[in-house]
Amino acid sequence: MTHSSHHSNQSNVPTRFNRTTPPPAFIIVAFACVYFFWGSTYTAIRIGAAQLPPFVLTGVRFCVAGAILLFCCRLRRLSILLPLRTLVTLSMIGLLLLTVGNTTLVYAEKSIPSGLASLIFAATPLFIALIEMALPHGEPLNLRGWLGILLGFLGMVTLLGPTLHEVFTVGLLTNTTRLIAILVCLGGALSWAIGSLYSRHQRLNVDSFVSSAWQMIFAGFFNLLLATMFGQWPQAHWNVSTFGSLTWLITGGSLIGYSSYIYLLEHVPVAKVATYAYINPIVAVLLGLLLLHERMQAAEFVGMALIILAVALLTSATIKRKSVGGKAQQEPMSGEQLQAD
Repeated sequence: MTHSSHHSNQSNVPTRFNRTTPPPAFIIVAFACVYFFWGSTYTAIRIGAAQLPPFVLTGVRFCVAGAILLFCCRLRRLSILLPLRTLVTLSMIGLLLLTVGNTTLVYAEKSIPSGLASLIFAATPLFIALIEMALPHGEPLNLRGWLGILLGFLGMVTLLGPTLHEVFTVGLLTNTTRLIAILVCLGGALSWAIGSLYSRHQRLNVDSFVSSAWQMIFAGFFNLLLATMFGQWPQAHWNVSTFGSLTWLITGGSLIGYSSYIYLLEHVPVAKVATYAYINPIVAVLLGLLLLHERMQAAEFVGMALIILAVALLTSATIKRKSVGGKAQQEPMSGEQLQAD
């Protein structure tokens, strides 16, 4: 998810790919960066969350990443001075995506494995599709989309089954922390879905990198303010692992991963780019197993398979547009609807 920041506004991301075909090697490297770096952020968050409070970790990450990205935008001679109304909108998007969406992920990963957290966040496209349908002038899904929603729901129930079973058989008190972490993670995924849809409907005339930089800066400063208000600074332990975690999140997740994502959207059909939504959780689970020695139960692996299949179906589903000139239009769901990382 993310996580981010790869977690960024897409309302300004170009949805039509460039007809000039770049070297295949560039495309392969860009896909590898999006798949690996975005998937690895869950592992890095798990390492950082062990010794840094949520608002400290996310505040430092997004302030630094946002400042670097804004500086790069200035070097490219992009306009970084925006109207006040636009800045307010970007701050709201940053609040939903990066303050609520990403900080809840950090909080959850203090208590649950990074692989499990990544799979819960993988359900974000399902939330987006359901919310989109419920909105006025929403976009109803076709049969494949509905099958994706159903499989996603079954996958989530299967994934969370072991924890819920322990709660009802062993007792609520002994599993409260884990259950709360899962619920918080689900709330973060929902906030990410709401923020993505809000971003999509704003249609701001701002460069994607400039927009993302301001979102990160606003969210970063707000998170640092909350860290100060809640007295989280004395709880932060700074050492090699926490600096390594932050460095990886800033460079790999927020800069390399997101830049590769933008590059792909400019040169590759968005339906192919959207495959990251079901590759990232696989990467996160594998890294959790290899590097953090996390263990998942058989039921959780079944849930993972169902959720990944559900997201694959949803990303390839067509949505029924309102008729134009008497003809109904159908098109694949766009990356603006699908970004969940």
